[in-house]
Parts: sequence; structure tokens; C-alpha cells
Amino acid sequence: MAKNNPIITKPKFLDLWPTQFMEMSLPGHETANAVIADIVLSNNAEQENMTENYVNQNILNMDHPAMYWLKQCLDRAIYDYAQQSGISYELKWSIQGWGNVNMKGDYHNLHNHPHSWLSGTYYINVPDQSDAEVFRSDLNPGSISFFDPRPQANMNSIKGDKQVDAEHRVLPKSGDLLLWPAFIHHLVHPNMSDFPRISISFNVIVKWDNNLIPD
Repeated sequence: MAKNNPIITKPKFLDLWPTQFMEMSLPGHETANAVIADIVLSNNAEQENMTENYVNQNILNMDHPAMYWLKQCLDRAIYDYAQQSGISYELKWSIQGWGNVNMKGDYHNLHNHPHSWLSGTYYINVPDQSDAEVFRSDLNPGSISFFDPRPQANMNSIKGDKQVDAEHRVLPKSGDLLLWPAFIHHLVHPNMSDFPRISISFNVIVKWDNNLIPD
């Protein structure tokens, strides 16, 4: 009589609803950053609320070699991000960027960037915070924090579960580029240095084109 051997199937694992996050250091930033810093600081001196009025400007459209360089770097990063996401067809996008200057004590509250596909920040100058006077453990000077978009997802986690930490915190360096889905809530911790923290943030808006969508 033949034995009824159980059929063993290999389990299929799916990583559902991932949040893809990109971090890199741009080659050539050592030369470009001093020039870009002058541009951002000059704009900041001329505008009362440069960061708050980001919709009315696009610093990446400036006719300047340093901005050409940065725009090319951003376009390449966005292309690589799309490829890593599994988007193999052609995309058309526009980038809208604005400068940020955080003086001592400045920070950005929790927010996300509606009406965009991706958001990102390029760091021009991140001052050393090691000698800053910090009187609260939750200040995390100069850092940026990103939060799990799934409310309370970490409540069911156990030890060793990678989903237990609902916050991803980064202390960027000058020359770093961060890129993430625009719906992700994030905040910027206070700059506690006497030197300004300078960056350019941007949104990536996909331009719809029926001719580019694969069958």
C-alpha cells in the first residue's frame, strides 16, 4: 500500500506596502556647495518668508551652473528611485525646489508634501552639533525624522520585528541627498549650532502622458 506523503509547498513571502527611502552623497558637492550656499543665503536675505513661500518660487530654475549641476543630479536620483521601485516605463516629471535656512533654534513641524509623487532634500551645510547646548533628550539637533505612514502599526510588533520602530531618524551630512514618498510625515529637529543649517528641499510632480503608460 502506497504511503500518502504530504505535499510540502514552499511558502511565498510578500513585502507589502513598503516605504522606499533613498540616501546618497552627491559626487562633486565639495565644490558646488559653497556656491549654492551663497545663492540660498542671498535669497533668504531678500525674502521675508522664503521657506513658507515655496510655491511661488523654484530655485532649481535659476540660470546658474551650480543649479544645472544640482538639477542633473536630482533627475538621475529620481530615475534610479523609479527603477528601484519597479517602474520600468518612461516617466515625465518636474521638480519644484526651494531653499531652507535654519538659524539657531529653528526647526520644522511635522508635515508632508501633498500633490507630489516624491519629496527630497539636498543638504548644503549641516553644522556640527556636538558642542551645542542641549537641555532636552528629544531635541536631536540637526536631524530629520520620518514616521511610519501606517498609524499604530508598531502596536502588534514583537522583539526583533523591524516594524517596532515607528521613527526613522537621519543626521545628514553636507552633500547628502534624501528622497522619499511625498506622503510620508517628517519633521526637522532644531539647529542648535551658531552656524546656519542650509538645504534645498524639493517636490517631484509626475506629468501624466497616456503615450508613456505601458499596455
